[in-house]
Amino acid sequence: MVGETRPLLHRLQRLELAVRAAVARRRESDPQPDDPFRGLYLSDEAVDAALATAREPFDPWPVHSTEPVAEQSGGPTTTRTDGRSGDRLAALAVAAGLTPLDEALLLVALAPDVDSRFEQFYGYLNDDVTRRRPSIGLALRLCGLPEAAASARLRLAAGAPLIDLALLRVDSPDRPLLSRGLWVPDRVGGWLLGVDAPEPLLVGLAAPVTPSGPPPADAAPLGRALDRAGARLAYLRERPGGSAIALAAAALDGAGRAALAVDLPRLAADAHPAELATALVREALLTGAGLIVGPVQGDEPWAVWVRLTAGEVPVLAYGTQPWDPAWTARAPLQVEVAPLGAEERAAVWRSVLPDGLADGLDPAAATAQFVLGAPAIQRAASVAVQLATAAGEPVDETHLRAGARTQNAAGLERLARRIVPEVGWDDLVLPAPTLSLLHELAGRARHRDRVLRQWRMRPGGGRGHGVTALFAGDSGTGKTMSAEVVAGSLGLDLYTVNLATVVDKYVGETEKNLERIFGEAAGVNGVLLFDEADAIFGKRSEVRDAHDRYANIESAYLLQRMETFDGLAVLATNLRANLDDAFTRRLDVVVDFPVPDEAARRALWDRCLGERVPRAADVDLDFLAEAFELAGGHIRSAAVTAGYLAAGAGRPVGMAELIGAVGREYRKLGRLTLESEFGPYLALAS
Repeated sequence: MVGETRPLLHRLQRLELAVRAAVARRRESDPQPDDPFRGLYLSDEAVDAALATAREPFDPWPVHSTEPVAEQSGGPTTTRTDGRSGDRLAALAVAAGLTPLDEALLLVALAPDVDSRFEQFYGYLNDDVTRRRPSIGLALRLCGLPEAAASARLRLAAGAPLIDLALLRVDSPDRPLLSRGLWVPDRVGGWLLGVDAPEPLLVGLAAPVTPSGPPPADAAPLGRALDRAGARLAYLRERPGGSAIALAAAALDGAGRAALAVDLPRLAADAHPAELATALVREALLTGAGLIVGPVQGDEPWAVWVRLTAGEVPVLAYGTQPWDPAWTARAPLQVEVAPLGAEERAAVWRSVLPDGLADGLDPAAATAQFVLGAPAIQRAASVAVQLATAAGEPVDETHLRAGARTQNAAGLERLARRIVPEVGWDDLVLPAPTLSLLHELAGRARHRDRVLRQWRMRPGGGRGHGVTALFAGDSGTGKTMSAEVVAGSLGLDLYTVNLATVVDKYVGETEKNLERIFGEAAGVNGVLLFDEADAIFGKRSEVRDAHDRYANIESAYLLQRMETFDGLAVLATNLRANLDDAFTRRLDVVVDFPVPDEAARRALWDRCLGERVPRAADVDLDFLAEAFELAGGHIRSAAVTAGYLAAGAGRPVGMAELIGAVGREYRKLGRLTLESEFGPYLALAS
């Protein structure tokens, strides 16, 4: 610390000599040097003395020039301002493009914050004991310049680095220019003295980012663009599973800079966003960092971008939408941030997980269906380790998937209902061909990265990397439960879309609602279930009036949006024939759910009653399966009703409760209770 401040203190000693000389000259021309009230009023003698003498500059103490320090020295040896050179003021001058005059003005303004005697000196020289900071006029004179020097005044005006970077502040704008005070913000003064505490204004808005794990493949070229090509603005367009922050941090590290991540929406929402943006640029300049700014929403105030991109601090913005050239005057270097490949993802998992994993566990394979960037993997691994530690177990597949699910964005839950799967493959009672297709669907979700990205089996055309399936069958045949099983086998949550939040009577609103759902689903690792899908994915028809035209526009939009979807979506319908044929071509898997046959119905009755429900000796599952042609959903409903009847009567579930429950289910369905079906139990069905 002493080594860092010695050059600054040496310069202050030289400034003190100049101030001593100025004080001596001031005393020589003072008509009343012994007046105890001098500085508090203007006497006739003081006015006469001012009229008799011109306001001449003092003897110059610094070497001043209007050329930046870096240009005078033939170019900077480093752009870092972290004080490693031992002279922070010199390093700041190089990084900010300050001239020697700028350095002198900054030092004159800083002096009272380093040595309190300068308050008295400046009060005396200002001829006002209440003004203990240098005025612009006094600062110029101490630098050996006339008060009217235009080139010097420009160094304290907008457009000059001292002002634009808020390294120096000018107060009292209502005063004449020469009597306005100069002061150095506490953050700048503290940093020049070796204090590295961050700017308090930026707490919660910006935070340092340290690269961890293997650097992304695109980091090296981007780092070279920043370090050698002089790129100062880049836009990283982030795709689901990509990590713009990790890429930006690695690129800045390769360019020899630290990284400061900025919450852009919070910055834009502040009451004074432009001032905060200036403070961010100044902080990056002081710490030798680049700014990682995002996510870009497109509605940020113009002044924010002006302040962020005006200087030489590298700014790496990121977002999911295309860059609009109207946002900034400076054209950015645009980079597409693709999802991590399988090998990159595996390397990140290996780098963040400790030893002591469950035997044979491959973290990358266990989470292949999750689309996660490097920071999300790090957070997921941390959660998995905590869960395993709390359970006293080694980290296994269950812990990894639970940790990965914690990285889901919460926005989708406002538009769809989240279901945590609690059923598995053993709970399904379906024909073998149907089960085979469901397993295929789960396999597509697990291996889509290899097939679609590594093997490029779906190139071009702007197609997404999603998996889409259609579940078609009568009500109660197991479509929703099967979607839950598929989600559970993948370790994902199930999100069922509520059509009430989607369909809107106003033209164009349904598409907007669906776009919000698809947009939120892109940031969520889950299975998206559209129940009663024919309501929004119906056939296009011949246009006879405006209603038909807009209905067809809605269907055409959905066709295009499904083509670009990157997630896992299931469309469930009772009426497959009502779906547009163009949707069928875009589906990866079509699963038909038949009405269960007698053997399946018996298995369903047995499965729905379960092992914990007490059964009476007269329970005849064969009769129930043979007599009543019910789908699985209806069987489950009847079994639950029978359970309530038995619990109310305080006895095990018997045929009386089961037949009574079936009769109630028939009435719900509007079916007649025929003797040919109920046989000897007809009386119990009433």
